[in-house]
Amino acid sequence: MSTPVLTAVAWPYANGPRHIGHVSGIGVPSDVFARYQRMAGNRVLMVSGSDEHGTPILVQADKEGLTPRQTADKYHRVIAEDLRGLGVTYDLYTRTTTGNHEQVVQEIFLALYRNGYVVPRTTTGAISPSTGRTLPDRYIEGTCPICGYDGARGDQCDNCGNQLDAAELINPVSRVNGEKPKFIETEHLFLDLPAFTDSLGKWLATRTGWRSNVLNFTRNLVDDMRPRPITRDLDWGVKIPLDGWRDEPLKRFYVWFDAVIGYFSASVEWARRSGEPDAWRQWWNDPEAELVYFMGKDNITFHAQIWPALLLGHNGQGDRGGEPGPYDALNLPTEIASSEFLTMSGSKFSTSRGTVIYLHDFLREFGPDTLRYFISAAGPETQDVDFTWDEFTRRINFELANEWGNLVNRSISMAHKNNGAVPRPQVPRAADEELKALSRQAFETVGENLRRSRFRAGIGEAMRVVSAANKYLSEQEPWKLKDDPERRDTVLHTALQVVSDANTLLTPFLPHSAQKVHEAMGGTGVWAAQPELTDAEDLDVPGRINPILTGDYTGEQARWESMPVEVGRPLAKPSPLFAKLDPKLAETGPEWAPIVQA
Repeated sequence: MSTPVLTAVAWPYANGPRHIGHVSGIGVPSDVFARYQRMAGNRVLMVSGSDEHGTPILVQADKEGLTPRQTADKYHRVIAEDLRGLGVTYDLYTRTTTGNHEQVVQEIFLALYRNGYVVPRTTTGAISPSTGRTLPDRYIEGTCPICGYDGARGDQCDNCGNQLDAAELINPVSRVNGEKPKFIETEHLFLDLPAFTDSLGKWLATRTGWRSNVLNFTRNLVDDMRPRPITRDLDWGVKIPLDGWRDEPLKRFYVWFDAVIGYFSASVEWARRSGEPDAWRQWWNDPEAELVYFMGKDNITFHAQIWPALLLGHNGQGDRGGEPGPYDALNLPTEIASSEFLTMSGSKFSTSRGTVIYLHDFLREFGPDTLRYFISAAGPETQDVDFTWDEFTRRINFELANEWGNLVNRSISMAHKNNGAVPRPQVPRAADEELKALSRQAFETVGENLRRSRFRAGIGEAMRVVSAANKYLSEQEPWKLKDDPERRDTVLHTALQVVSDANTLLTPFLPHSAQKVHEAMGGTGVWAAQPELTDAEDLDVPGRINPILTGDYTGEQARWESMPVEVGRPLAKPSPLFAKLDPKLAETGPEWAPIVQA
């Protein structure tokens, strides 16, 4: 039975190109998951977009002498192009500056306001003394007053996980220019998080199947629930639809508030663009739907606490009750698939600190599937992982090229040389049947891992089939069976069947090379579909053009099952699937990201 599966992917800031650390937690894991779910026959809606509001955009605009919109336009396209190159199969990758997003954010807010979950408060806000501009909490760093961690942000401490107020930090400084922020009194609207203590706590208690890193972080969330500001003093963002607020030139929704609503607004936009405006309901109103969110660990609070609270408030299901908002009862997350950090030489990837490998540089030199393989097999799924060129080179050369690429090449080459087509098997032996049984069984074990977002275990099981097939060929030695063509054909048919199975198992991880293997095996048409980047007119702002990522994935042939290889299908001599990397790369790195010796 087909299940609606929402794949909700964290929204990257459109203040610069993305690096490989970003896609290690969102781009690759989410696409592996979505591709598998489509292959398994489920109805997938994969949405995200560029986060384009807030101070980060203003800061970057000042640096480049651009307006905020010009900055957002520039980097939204850059990010979308890189995600297309990586092969992330969004049904819609949009942006937070659309008219649709503004309308949906305002409607969600009004539902919260009517149900009594938004309260005005006079609070202390941080501004830059030199510019007079508001500093978001995340742009202030200092020492945590609770655990003493040097590097806590103004909204939370990543070391102890506690929610903070920027004014509480010891020795706070601005991340923008290093100056000490000035704290002033200002009025803002707050989400009354304490009004969700009971309802959110009960819901979190039901989330027993989440990853351990997410569960460990969320255990203490309801112990320190404070009202959280949802407005800011700035002129770039979604306007506040309340009398006394809507005409204020320097009052906008806080960027985090409108960004998390983006998962839903993108779903609404996708439905409107599809010609069925209510199509989003099968993922957001159907209680049987699964909603899986992908992000880095620094976003757990927003997705495991704040976004569920917003949904409960809209639904009228918080501690104060209320009436459902205009979208009826919206589904809360089924799973938070949060990854840890991909680091470089022990440091979190950081553009400002120079520890960065940009995605477009990586794709240009190494292609998408090498990165997808590394992140899937060795990425920061449940703990921080240090990226090194040495480990990247080793895995690509000895696992991807030597194991998988070699299996494909020699199996098809021998069958092409001896038969010109997929040979007909004769009397199978135990070794043949054991290998085929192993590859068939892998569909269940790999599939179960992918259903649970256990990508390292999933690709490990798929590669176990590849290793077993290589061992089988080495033991059967079909190149020595010239005098026994029936046995040779049986061995080659077995090898090709397992190559076909392994290619299916690896398709969610390696879709670009999977298409090549499909063609090398004599297949035609689209095996693994790819996204398309198109310019689309804004649905609510005539004349405004928004680049969007989308795609038609219904016609792809990949299905999550073992399909018998077709006897007699012509085979061409294959070309190498993966080029081996120069071993020197492990010592020096590429010119554009050299290894710096300490």
